[in-house]
Amino acid sequence: MTNTKQPLLFRAQTSETQGVQRFTRKSKMRRLREILSVARRYDALHMTPVSMRHMFEDLGPSFVKAGQILSMRSEILPQEYCDELSKLRADADPMPFATVISTLNREFGKPVHEIFREIDSTPLGSASLAQVHKATLLDGTQVAVKVQRPGVRETMAQDIDIMKSIVKHIKRFSHNTQIVDLDGMVRELWDSFREETDFMNEAQNLLDFRAFSNKYAYLSCPKPYMDLCTPHVVTMDYIEGISIAHPEQLTAAGYDLSEIGTKLVDNYAAQVLDAGFFHADPHPGNIIIADGKIIFIDLGLMGRISTKVRNLLKDMIFAVAARDSHKLMDGLLRLTDAKRMSPAQTSSLLEQLDRIISEYGTVDLQDLDVAEFINSLIRLCTRFNLEVPGNITMIARGLVTLEGVLDEFLPDANMIGIIKDHIANSASAKQTIKTEVTSLGTEGLHALHSTLALLSEANEATHMLTRGELKANMELVGSEGTIRQLSSMVDRLTMALIVVGLYIGSSIVYYAGIKPLVFGIPIIGLMGYVVAFVLSVWIVIDIFVQSYKLRKSSDN
Repeated sequence: MTNTKQPLLFRAQTSETQGVQRFTRKSKMRRLREILSVARRYDALHMTPVSMRHMFEDLGPSFVKAGQILSMRSEILPQEYCDELSKLRADADPMPFATVISTLNREFGKPVHEIFREIDSTPLGSASLAQVHKATLLDGTQVAVKVQRPGVRETMAQDIDIMKSIVKHIKRFSHNTQIVDLDGMVRELWDSFREETDFMNEAQNLLDFRAFSNKYAYLSCPKPYMDLCTPHVVTMDYIEGISIAHPEQLTAAGYDLSEIGTKLVDNYAAQVLDAGFFHADPHPGNIIIADGKIIFIDLGLMGRISTKVRNLLKDMIFAVAARDSHKLMDGLLRLTDAKRMSPAQTSSLLEQLDRIISEYGTVDLQDLDVAEFINSLIRLCTRFNLEVPGNITMIARGLVTLEGVLDEFLPDANMIGIIKDHIANSASAKQTIKTEVTSLGTEGLHALHSTLALLSEANEATHMLTRGELKANMELVGSEGTIRQLSSMVDRLTMALIVVGLYIGSSIVYYAGIKPLVFGIPIIGLMGYVVAFVLSVWIVIDIFVQSYKLRKSSDN
Protein backbone atom coordinates (compact mmCIF):
# COMPACT_ATOMS: atom_id res chain seq x y z
CA MET A 1 0.00 0.00 0.00
CA THR A 2 1.34 3.42 -0.98
CA ASN A 3 1.43 6.22 1.53
CA THR A 4 -0.04 9.37 -0.11
CA LYS A 5 1.65 11.57 2.51
CA GLN A 6 5.05 10.20 1.63
CA PRO A 7 6.56 13.44 0.14
CA LEU A 8 5.78 15.36 3.34
CA LEU A 9 7.70 12.79 5.34
CA PHE A 10 10.59 13.09 2.93
CA ARG A 11 10.79 16.85 3.43
CA ALA A 12 10.18 16.71 7.14
CA GLN A 13 13.06 14.36 7.82
CA THR A 14 15.85 15.61 5.56
CA SER A 15 17.22 17.88 8.27
CA GLU A 16 16.98 15.35 11.08
CA THR A 17 20.23 13.82 12.31
CA GLN A 18 20.91 11.01 14.68
CA GLY A 19 24.09 10.79 16.69
CA VAL A 20 26.01 7.58 17.04
CA GLN A 21 26.02 6.18 20.57
CA ARG A 22 29.38 6.26 22.30
CA PHE A 23 30.71 3.12 23.94
CA THR A 24 31.64 4.43 27.40
CA ARG A 25 31.92 3.00 30.91
CA LYS A 26 28.92 5.08 31.93
CA SER A 27 26.73 3.70 29.14
CA LYS A 28 27.98 0.19 29.90
CA MET A 29 26.96 0.51 33.56
CA ARG A 30 23.58 1.93 32.56
CA ARG A 31 22.98 -1.01 30.23
CA LEU A 32 24.10 -3.44 32.94
CA ARG A 33 21.53 -1.97 35.32
CA GLU A 34 18.85 -2.45 32.64
CA ILE A 35 19.86 -6.09 32.22
CA LEU A 36 19.79 -6.72 35.96
CA SER A 37 16.39 -5.01 36.23
CA VAL A 38 14.91 -7.29 33.56
CA ALA A 39 16.55 -10.33 35.17
CA ARG A 40 14.98 -9.47 38.55
CA ARG A 41 11.60 -8.94 36.94
CA TYR A 42 11.70 -12.46 35.53
CA ASP A 43 13.28 -13.94 38.71
CA ALA A 44 16.30 -15.17 36.75
CA LEU A 45 17.30 -17.70 39.43
CA HIS A 46 13.96 -19.54 39.24
CA MET A 47 12.97 -19.28 35.59
CA THR A 48 10.82 -21.66 33.63
CA PRO A 49 11.71 -22.35 29.98
CA VAL A 50 8.96 -19.96 28.81
CA SER A 51 9.96 -17.13 31.15
CA MET A 52 13.58 -17.48 30.03
CA ARG A 53 12.54 -17.07 26.40
CA HIS A 54 10.46 -13.99 27.23
CA MET A 55 13.34 -12.51 29.24
CA PHE A 56 15.76 -12.90 26.33
CA GLU A 57 13.24 -11.28 24.00
CA ASP A 58 12.87 -8.30 26.36
CA LEU A 59 16.65 -7.92 26.67
CA GLY A 60 17.01 -7.25 22.96
CA PRO A 61 18.73 -8.63 19.83
CA SER A 62 22.01 -9.58 21.50
CA PHE A 63 20.28 -11.86 23.99
CA VAL A 64 17.90 -13.22 21.36
CA LYS A 65 20.92 -14.31 19.35
CA ALA A 66 22.59 -15.68 22.51
CA GLY A 67 19.42 -17.64 23.28
CA GLN A 68 19.40 -19.11 19.78
CA ILE A 69 23.00 -20.26 20.28
CA LEU A 70 22.19 -21.66 23.73
CA SER A 71 19.31 -23.63 22.25
CA MET A 72 21.96 -25.83 20.63
CA ARG A 73 23.91 -26.34 23.86
CA SER A 74 22.06 -29.05 25.77
CA GLU A 75 25.26 -29.72 27.73
CA ILE A 76 24.69 -26.33 29.39
CA LEU A 77 20.90 -26.19 29.71
CA PRO A 78 18.30 -28.94 30.19
CA GLN A 79 16.70 -30.08 26.97
CA GLU A 80 13.31 -28.48 27.76
CA TYR A 81 15.00 -25.08 27.99
CA CYS A 82 16.82 -25.67 24.71
CA ASP A 83 13.55 -26.61 23.00
CA GLU A 84 11.87 -23.42 24.22
CA LEU A 85 14.81 -21.17 23.26
CA SER A 86 14.76 -22.64 19.76
CA LYS A 87 11.44 -20.78 19.32
CA LEU A 88 13.17 -17.42 19.70
CA ARG A 89 12.60 -15.11 16.78
CA ALA A 90 13.91 -11.59 16.47
CA ASP A 91 10.45 -10.03 15.91
CA ALA A 92 10.06 -6.54 17.38
CA ASP A 93 7.73 -3.56 17.40
CA PRO A 94 8.07 -1.47 14.22
CA MET A 95 10.34 1.55 14.45
CA PRO A 96 8.76 4.89 13.46
CA PHE A 97 8.62 5.50 9.73
CA ALA A 98 10.25 8.89 10.29
CA THR A 99 13.28 7.08 11.69
CA VAL A 100 13.41 4.89 8.58
CA ILE A 101 13.40 7.93 6.29
CA SER A 102 16.05 9.81 8.27
CA THR A 103 18.27 6.71 8.25
CA LEU A 104 17.96 6.37 4.48
CA ASN A 105 18.71 10.08 4.00
CA ARG A 106 21.87 9.73 6.08
CA GLU A 107 23.04 6.50 4.45
CA PHE A 108 22.53 7.63 0.84
CA GLY A 109 23.70 11.17 1.46
CA LYS A 110 20.70 12.68 -0.33
CA PRO A 111 16.91 12.82 0.02
CA VAL A 112 15.28 9.48 -0.60
CA HIS A 113 12.76 10.95 -3.05
CA GLU A 114 15.70 11.31 -5.44
CA ILE A 115 16.11 7.49 -5.34
CA PHE A 116 12.64 6.06 -4.70
CA ARG A 117 9.36 7.04 -6.29
CA GLU A 118 7.55 5.86 -3.17
CA ILE A 119 8.06 3.81 0.01
CA ASP A 120 5.30 1.95 1.81
CA SER A 121 5.09 3.20 5.39
CA THR A 122 3.84 -0.20 6.60
CA PRO A 123 6.83 -2.52 7.04
CA LEU A 124 6.89 -5.96 5.45
CA GLY A 125 8.64 -7.19 8.57
CA SER A 126 10.15 -5.77 11.71
CA ALA A 127 12.94 -7.48 13.64
CA SER A 128 15.15 -6.40 16.50
CA LEU A 129 18.04 -5.74 14.11
CA ALA A 130 16.33 -4.24 11.08
CA GLN A 131 13.05 -3.43 9.35
CA VAL A 132 12.01 -4.11 5.74
CA HIS A 133 9.84 -1.83 3.60
CA LYS A 134 8.49 -2.24 0.10
CA ALA A 135 9.54 0.57 -2.24
CA THR A 136 9.51 1.56 -5.91
CA LEU A 137 12.55 2.89 -7.73
CA LEU A 138 12.26 5.87 -10.08
CA ASP A 139 12.17 3.48 -13.07
CA GLY A 140 9.19 1.61 -11.57
CA THR A 141 11.12 -1.44 -10.28
CA GLN A 142 9.67 -2.80 -7.04
CA VAL A 143 12.27 -3.44 -4.37
CA ALA A 144 12.53 -4.34 -0.70
CA VAL A 145 14.63 -2.01 1.45
CA LYS A 146 16.12 -3.43 4.64
CA VAL A 147 17.06 -0.69 7.13
CA GLN A 148 19.13 -1.31 10.25
CA ARG A 149 17.76 0.15 13.47
CA PRO A 150 19.83 3.18 14.58
CA GLY A 151 22.11 2.42 17.50
CA VAL A 152 21.47 -1.33 17.45
CA ARG A 153 25.07 -2.09 16.45
CA GLU A 154 26.43 -0.12 19.41
CA THR A 155 23.94 -1.71 21.79
CA MET A 156 24.79 -5.21 20.64
CA ALA A 157 28.53 -4.55 20.88
CA GLN A 158 28.02 -3.24 24.41
CA ASP A 159 25.91 -6.25 25.39
CA ILE A 160 28.50 -8.68 24.08
CA ASP A 161 31.23 -6.82 25.94
CA ILE A 162 29.17 -7.16 29.13
CA MET A 163 28.74 -10.89 28.46
CA LYS A 164 32.50 -11.24 27.98
CA SER A 165 33.10 -9.55 31.33
CA ILE A 166 30.58 -11.77 33.11
CA VAL A 167 32.07 -14.97 31.67
CA LYS A 168 35.59 -13.76 32.48
CA HIS A 169 34.68 -13.16 36.13
CA ILE A 170 32.88 -16.49 36.43
CA LYS A 171 35.92 -18.35 35.06
CA ARG A 172 38.02 -16.97 37.91
CA PHE A 173 35.96 -18.97 40.40
CA SER A 174 35.19 -22.07 38.39
CA HIS A 175 37.01 -24.37 35.99
CA ASN A 176 33.91 -26.23 34.92
CA THR A 177 33.89 -27.22 31.25
CA GLN A 178 30.55 -25.46 30.85
CA ILE A 179 32.34 -22.18 31.32
CA VAL A 180 34.49 -23.03 28.31
CA ASP A 181 31.29 -23.55 26.34
CA LEU A 182 29.94 -20.18 27.50
CA ASP A 183 33.18 -18.59 26.40
CA GLY A 184 32.82 -20.23 23.01
CA MET A 185 29.21 -19.10 22.83
CA VAL A 186 30.27 -15.48 23.36
CA ARG A 187 32.92 -15.82 20.63
CA GLU A 188 30.31 -17.26 18.27
CA LEU A 189 27.96 -14.44 19.19
CA TRP A 190 30.67 -11.88 18.41
CA ASP A 191 31.40 -13.47 15.02
CA SER A 192 27.69 -13.54 14.24
CA PHE A 193 27.35 -9.90 15.31
CA ARG A 194 30.15 -8.74 13.02
CA GLU A 195 28.66 -10.66 10.11
CA GLU A 196 25.03 -9.62 10.52
CA THR A 197 25.42 -5.95 11.40
CA ASP A 198 27.42 -5.14 8.26
CA PHE A 199 24.78 -5.25 5.55
CA MET A 200 27.40 -5.23 2.81
CA ASN A 201 28.06 -8.84 3.84
CA GLU A 202 24.41 -9.67 3.20
CA ALA A 203 24.53 -7.96 -0.20
CA GLN A 204 27.55 -10.07 -1.15
CA ASN A 205 25.85 -13.21 0.19
CA LEU A 206 22.91 -12.51 -2.11
CA LEU A 207 25.24 -12.28 -5.09
CA ASP A 208 27.05 -15.50 -4.15
CA PHE A 209 23.83 -17.43 -3.48
CA ARG A 210 22.33 -16.31 -6.80
CA ALA A 211 25.42 -17.71 -8.53
CA PHE A 212 24.89 -21.01 -6.68
CA SER A 213 21.14 -21.11 -7.43
CA ASN A 214 21.69 -20.69 -11.18
CA LYS A 215 22.31 -24.46 -11.32
CA TYR A 216 18.80 -25.19 -10.00
CA ALA A 217 15.66 -24.26 -11.92
CA TYR A 218 13.59 -24.36 -8.73
CA LEU A 219 15.83 -22.17 -6.54
CA SER A 220 16.52 -18.45 -6.25
CA CYS A 221 17.00 -15.47 -3.93
CA PRO A 222 16.47 -11.69 -4.31
CA LYS A 223 18.90 -9.75 -6.49
CA PRO A 224 20.74 -6.98 -4.61
CA TYR A 225 21.21 -3.49 -6.04
CA MET A 226 24.79 -2.94 -4.97
CA ASP A 227 24.79 0.80 -5.68
CA LEU A 228 21.92 1.13 -3.18
CA CYS A 229 23.52 -0.99 -0.46
CA THR A 230 25.47 0.39 2.51
CA PRO A 231 26.67 -1.10 5.83
CA HIS A 232 23.21 -0.24 7.25
CA VAL A 233 20.89 -0.61 4.22
CA VAL A 234 20.27 -3.40 1.71
CA THR A 235 18.13 -2.80 -1.37
CA MET A 236 17.03 -5.94 -3.21
CA ASP A 237 14.30 -7.28 -5.49
CA TYR A 238 10.85 -7.43 -3.96
CA ILE A 239 9.48 -10.96 -4.36
CA GLU A 240 5.90 -11.69 -3.43
CA GLY A 241 5.13 -15.27 -2.55
CA ILE A 242 3.77 -17.68 0.05
CA SER A 243 5.81 -18.49 3.13
CA ILE A 244 6.33 -22.19 3.81
CA ALA A 245 5.00 -21.38 7.27
CA HIS A 246 1.54 -21.54 5.62
CA PRO A 247 1.29 -25.01 4.01
CA GLU A 248 -2.48 -24.70 3.68
CA GLN A 249 -2.03 -21.66 1.40
CA LEU A 250 0.54 -23.53 -0.67
CA THR A 251 -1.87 -26.45 -1.08
CA ALA A 252 -4.67 -24.06 -2.09
CA ALA A 253 -2.33 -22.52 -4.69
CA GLY A 254 -1.76 -25.96 -6.24
CA TYR A 255 1.70 -26.74 -4.89
CA ASP A 256 2.78 -30.26 -3.92
CA LEU A 257 4.03 -30.13 -0.32
CA SER A 258 5.96 -33.38 -0.70
CA GLU A 259 7.85 -32.04 -3.71
CA ILE A 260 8.66 -28.78 -1.91
CA GLY A 261 9.92 -30.61 1.19
CA THR A 262 12.05 -33.07 -0.78
CA LYS A 263 13.65 -30.38 -2.95
CA LEU A 264 14.19 -28.12 0.04
CA VAL A 265 16.11 -30.75 2.02
CA ASP A 266 17.94 -32.03 -1.06
CA ASN A 267 19.09 -28.53 -1.90
CA TYR A 268 20.12 -27.83 1.67
CA ALA A 269 22.30 -30.94 1.47
CA ALA A 270 23.78 -29.49 -1.74
CA GLN A 271 24.45 -26.19 0.04
CA VAL A 272 26.22 -27.89 2.96
CA LEU A 273 27.97 -30.88 1.36
CA ASP A 274 28.56 -29.74 -2.23
CA ALA A 275 28.98 -25.96 -2.18
CA GLY A 276 30.03 -25.49 1.45
CA PHE A 277 27.93 -22.29 1.45
CA PHE A 278 24.61 -22.60 3.26
CA HIS A 279 21.79 -20.59 4.81
CA ALA A 280 22.42 -20.54 8.55
CA ASP A 281 18.81 -19.90 9.62
CA PRO A 282 16.40 -21.70 7.25
CA HIS A 283 13.29 -21.24 9.40
CA PRO A 284 9.90 -21.01 7.61
CA GLY A 285 9.85 -17.21 7.76
CA ASN A 286 13.00 -17.05 5.62
CA ILE A 287 11.72 -19.30 2.83
CA ILE A 288 8.91 -18.43 0.42
CA ILE A 289 7.48 -20.07 -2.69
CA ALA A 290 6.96 -17.85 -5.73
CA ASP A 291 6.45 -18.73 -9.40
CA GLY A 292 7.25 -22.36 -8.76
CA LYS A 293 10.55 -21.59 -7.06
CA ILE A 294 11.95 -21.91 -3.56
CA ILE A 295 13.15 -18.45 -2.58
CA PHE A 296 15.60 -17.99 0.31
CA ILE A 297 15.49 -14.55 1.91
CA ASP A 298 17.37 -12.86 4.78
CA LEU A 299 20.87 -14.03 3.92
CA GLY A 300 22.52 -11.92 6.62
CA LEU A 301 24.21 -14.97 8.15
CA MET A 302 25.56 -17.69 5.89
CA GLY A 303 27.75 -20.63 6.86
CA ARG A 304 30.87 -21.68 4.97
CA ILE A 305 32.77 -24.96 5.34
CA SER A 306 35.82 -26.32 3.56
CA THR A 307 36.04 -29.39 1.32
CA LYS A 308 37.91 -31.20 4.08
CA VAL A 309 35.12 -30.63 6.62
CA ARG A 310 32.43 -31.63 4.11
CA ASN A 311 34.18 -34.93 3.40
CA LEU A 312 34.69 -35.56 7.12
CA LEU A 313 30.99 -35.01 7.81
CA LYS A 314 30.06 -37.55 5.14
CA ASP A 315 32.56 -40.07 6.51
CA MET A 316 31.33 -39.62 10.08
CA ILE A 317 27.67 -40.09 9.15
CA PHE A 318 28.43 -43.32 7.30
CA ALA A 319 30.80 -44.47 10.07
CA VAL A 320 27.84 -44.41 12.43
CA ALA A 321 25.76 -46.35 9.94
CA ALA A 322 28.57 -48.93 9.63
CA ARG A 323 28.97 -49.00 13.45
CA ASP A 324 32.67 -48.23 13.05
CA SER A 325 33.62 -46.30 16.20
CA HIS A 326 37.32 -46.19 15.30
CA LYS A 327 36.57 -44.47 11.99
CA LEU A 328 34.14 -42.14 13.75
CA MET A 329 36.83 -41.21 16.29
CA ASP A 330 39.36 -40.61 13.54
CA GLY A 331 36.94 -38.29 11.75
CA LEU A 332 36.07 -36.47 14.98
CA LEU A 333 39.72 -35.87 15.92
CA ARG A 334 40.49 -34.62 12.41
CA LEU A 335 37.41 -32.40 12.46
CA THR A 336 38.45 -30.76 15.73
CA ASP A 337 42.17 -30.61 14.84
CA ALA A 338 42.85 -32.30 18.17
CA LYS A 339 46.40 -32.58 19.44
CA ARG A 340 47.84 -35.91 20.49
CA MET A 341 45.75 -37.53 23.23
CA SER A 342 47.01 -39.79 25.98
CA PRO A 343 46.18 -43.51 25.75
CA ALA A 344 43.75 -43.12 28.66
CA GLN A 345 41.92 -40.24 26.96
CA THR A 346 41.78 -42.12 23.66
CA SER A 347 40.35 -45.19 25.35
CA SER A 348 37.72 -43.14 27.18
CA LEU A 349 36.75 -41.25 24.00
CA LEU A 350 36.42 -44.50 22.10
CA GLU A 351 34.21 -45.90 24.85
CA GLN A 352 31.90 -42.87 24.67
CA LEU A 353 31.74 -43.14 20.88
CA ASP A 354 30.81 -46.82 21.25
CA ARG A 355 27.80 -45.66 23.27
CA ILE A 356 26.80 -43.23 20.52
CA ILE A 357 27.24 -46.02 17.99
CA SER A 358 25.04 -48.33 20.04
CA GLU A 359 22.35 -45.64 20.18
CA TYR A 360 22.42 -44.41 16.57
CA GLY A 361 24.15 -47.25 14.75
CA THR A 362 21.49 -49.81 15.58
CA VAL A 363 18.97 -48.05 13.34
CA ASP A 364 18.92 -48.00 9.58
CA LEU A 365 20.50 -44.95 7.97
CA GLN A 366 17.03 -43.83 6.88
CA ASP A 367 15.98 -43.56 10.54
CA LEU A 368 19.10 -41.79 11.81
CA ASP A 369 18.35 -38.47 13.52
CA VAL A 370 21.34 -36.57 12.14
CA ALA A 371 20.64 -33.38 14.09
CA GLU A 372 20.62 -35.19 17.45
CA PHE A 373 23.61 -37.22 16.31
CA ILE A 374 25.62 -34.03 15.72
CA ASN A 375 24.43 -32.60 19.04
CA SER A 376 25.64 -35.75 20.84
CA LEU A 377 29.04 -35.40 19.23
CA ILE A 378 29.20 -31.72 20.22
CA ARG A 379 28.42 -32.58 23.85
CA LEU A 380 31.08 -35.30 23.77
CA CYS A 381 33.66 -32.87 22.36
CA THR A 382 32.88 -30.48 25.19
CA ARG A 383 33.65 -33.15 27.80
CA PHE A 384 37.01 -33.90 26.14
CA ASN A 385 37.88 -30.24 25.51
CA LEU A 386 37.81 -30.73 21.74
CA GLU A 387 37.07 -27.48 19.93
CA VAL A 388 34.24 -27.94 17.43
CA PRO A 389 34.24 -25.44 14.54
CA GLY A 390 31.41 -22.93 14.92
CA ASN A 391 30.05 -23.73 11.47
CA ILE A 392 29.28 -27.29 12.66
CA THR A 393 26.87 -25.94 15.27
CA MET A 394 25.33 -23.77 12.55
CA ILE A 395 24.73 -26.88 10.44
CA ALA A 396 23.15 -28.68 13.39
CA ARG A 397 20.88 -25.69 14.05
CA GLY A 398 19.83 -25.59 10.39
CA LEU A 399 19.07 -29.31 10.33
CA VAL A 400 16.95 -29.06 13.47
CA THR A 401 14.99 -26.20 11.88
CA LEU A 402 14.42 -28.11 8.65
CA GLU A 403 13.24 -31.19 10.53
CA GLY A 404 10.38 -29.06 11.83
CA VAL A 405 9.46 -28.29 8.23
CA LEU A 406 9.43 -32.00 7.37
CA ASP A 407 6.77 -32.63 10.00
CA GLU A 408 4.33 -30.67 7.84
CA PHE A 409 5.64 -31.41 4.34
CA LEU A 410 7.09 -34.92 4.59
CA PRO A 411 5.52 -36.64 7.61
CA ASP A 412 6.59 -40.13 6.49
CA ALA A 413 10.15 -39.30 5.40
CA ASN A 414 13.42 -38.81 7.23
CA MET A 415 15.82 -36.03 6.35
CA ILE A 416 18.92 -38.19 6.49
CA GLY A 417 17.40 -40.50 3.88
CA ILE A 418 17.04 -37.59 1.48
CA ILE A 419 20.60 -36.46 2.24
CA LYS A 420 21.91 -39.99 1.65
CA ASP A 421 20.14 -40.15 -1.70
CA HIS A 422 21.58 -36.77 -2.59
CA ILE A 423 25.10 -37.98 -1.84
CA ALA A 424 24.57 -41.16 -3.85
CA ASN A 425 23.07 -39.34 -6.84
CA SER A 426 25.69 -36.60 -6.90
CA ALA A 427 28.67 -38.92 -6.53
CA SER A 428 29.22 -39.62 -10.23
CA ALA A 429 32.56 -41.06 -11.32
CA LYS A 430 33.75 -37.71 -12.64
CA GLN A 431 32.72 -35.88 -9.47
CA THR A 432 34.26 -38.56 -7.27
CA ILE A 433 37.58 -38.32 -9.11
CA LYS A 434 37.49 -34.54 -8.89
CA THR A 435 36.75 -34.66 -5.17
CA GLU A 436 39.47 -37.22 -4.51
CA VAL A 437 42.03 -35.30 -6.55
CA THR A 438 41.17 -32.12 -4.64
CA SER A 439 41.38 -33.96 -1.34
CA LEU A 440 44.67 -35.63 -2.25
CA GLY A 441 46.05 -32.30 -3.41
CA THR A 442 45.08 -30.65 -0.14
CA GLU A 443 46.45 -33.48 1.98
CA GLY A 444 49.59 -33.65 -0.19
CA LEU A 445 50.21 -29.96 0.30
CA HIS A 446 49.71 -30.37 4.05
CA ALA A 447 52.10 -33.34 4.05
CA LEU A 448 54.67 -31.33 2.08
CA HIS A 449 54.51 -28.48 4.59
CA SER A 450 54.82 -30.99 7.45
CA THR A 451 57.83 -32.63 5.79
CA LEU A 452 59.57 -29.31 5.22
CA ALA A 453 58.88 -28.33 8.82
CA LEU A 454 60.31 -31.67 10.00
CA LEU A 455 63.46 -31.19 7.91
CA SER A 456 63.84 -27.69 9.30
CA GLU A 457 63.51 -29.01 12.86
CA ALA A 458 65.98 -31.82 12.14
CA ASN A 459 68.48 -29.31 10.76
CA GLU A 460 68.12 -27.17 13.88
CA ALA A 461 68.51 -30.24 16.10
CA THR A 462 71.74 -31.14 14.26
CA HIS A 463 73.15 -27.68 14.85
CA MET A 464 72.20 -27.87 18.53
CA LEU A 465 73.85 -31.29 18.82
CA THR A 466 77.14 -30.03 17.34
CA ARG A 467 77.08 -27.07 19.71
CA GLY A 468 76.29 -29.26 22.71
CA GLU A 469 72.95 -27.56 23.24
CA LEU A 470 70.63 -30.51 22.59
CA LYS A 471 68.75 -31.91 25.52
CA ALA A 472 66.52 -34.99 25.52
CA ASN A 473 63.72 -35.96 27.86
CA MET A 474 63.21 -39.74 27.97
CA GLU A 475 60.64 -41.79 29.83
CA LEU A 476 61.12 -45.58 30.04
CA VAL A 477 58.00 -47.62 30.49
CA GLY A 478 58.55 -51.14 31.81
CA SER A 479 58.83 -53.36 34.85
CA GLU A 480 60.62 -52.14 37.95
CA GLY A 481 63.04 -55.07 37.74
CA THR A 482 64.20 -54.11 34.27
CA ILE A 483 64.71 -50.51 35.34
CA ARG A 484 66.73 -51.63 38.40
CA GLN A 485 68.95 -53.81 36.21
CA LEU A 486 69.54 -50.92 33.85
CA SER A 487 70.38 -48.67 36.81
CA SER A 488 72.86 -51.25 38.14
CA MET A 489 74.54 -51.48 34.75
CA VAL A 490 74.93 -47.72 34.61
CA ASP A 491 76.40 -47.69 38.15
CA ARG A 492 78.98 -50.33 37.22
CA LEU A 493 79.92 -48.49 34.07
CA THR A 494 80.38 -45.31 36.06
CA MET A 495 82.59 -47.05 38.64
CA ALA A 496 84.63 -48.66 35.86
CA LEU A 497 85.29 -45.26 34.33
CA ILE A 498 86.38 -43.96 37.75
CA VAL A 499 88.76 -46.92 38.17
CA VAL A 500 90.28 -46.35 34.74
CA GLY A 501 90.67 -42.67 35.54
CA LEU A 502 92.44 -43.47 38.83
CA TYR A 503 94.86 -45.90 37.14
CA ILE A 504 95.71 -43.41 34.42
CA GLY A 505 96.02 -40.49 36.82
CA SER A 506 98.22 -42.49 39.24
CA SER A 507 100.47 -43.59 36.39
CA ILE A 508 100.95 -39.99 35.29
CA VAL A 509 101.88 -39.01 38.85
CA TYR A 510 104.32 -42.00 39.08
CA TYR A 511 106.20 -41.05 35.92
CA ALA A 512 106.28 -37.43 37.00
CA GLY A 513 108.11 -38.43 40.16
CA ILE A 514 106.17 -36.08 42.39
CA LYS A 515 107.50 -36.14 45.98
CA PRO A 516 107.21 -37.34 48.72
CA LEU A 517 107.90 -40.95 47.74
CA VAL A 518 107.15 -44.30 49.42
CA PHE A 519 109.02 -47.34 48.07
CA GLY A 520 109.99 -45.10 45.18
CA ILE A 521 106.36 -44.33 44.38
CA PRO A 522 104.74 -40.92 44.92
CA ILE A 523 102.27 -41.05 47.84
CA ILE A 524 99.43 -39.54 45.74
CA GLY A 525 99.98 -42.11 43.01
CA LEU A 526 100.15 -44.97 45.52
CA MET A 527 96.83 -43.90 47.07
CA GLY A 528 95.24 -43.76 43.60
CA TYR A 529 96.48 -47.31 42.79
CA VAL A 530 95.10 -48.63 46.10
CA VAL A 531 91.66 -47.03 45.63
CA ALA A 532 91.48 -48.21 42.02
CA PHE A 533 92.39 -51.78 43.09
CA VAL A 534 89.74 -51.81 45.83
CA LEU A 535 87.05 -50.53 43.49
CA SER A 536 88.03 -53.10 40.84
CA VAL A 537 87.69 -55.92 43.35
CA TRP A 538 84.32 -54.55 44.47
CA ILE A 539 83.00 -54.39 40.89
CA VAL A 540 84.06 -57.99 40.19
CA ILE A 541 82.49 -59.27 43.43
CA ASP A 542 79.26 -57.34 42.73
CA ILE A 543 79.04 -58.85 39.24
CA PHE A 544 79.32 -62.40 40.62
CA VAL A 545 76.83 -61.73 43.43
CA GLN A 546 74.21 -60.23 41.07
CA SER A 547 74.67 -63.07 38.59
CA TYR A 548 74.15 -65.61 41.39
CA LYS A 549 70.96 -63.88 42.54
CA LEU A 550 69.64 -63.75 38.98
CA ARG A 551 70.26 -67.48 38.42
CA LYS A 552 68.66 -68.32 41.75
CA SER A 553 65.53 -66.26 41.02
CA SER A 554 65.22 -67.83 37.57
CA ASP A 555 65.50 -71.36 39.03
CA ASN A 556 62.67 -70.54 41.48
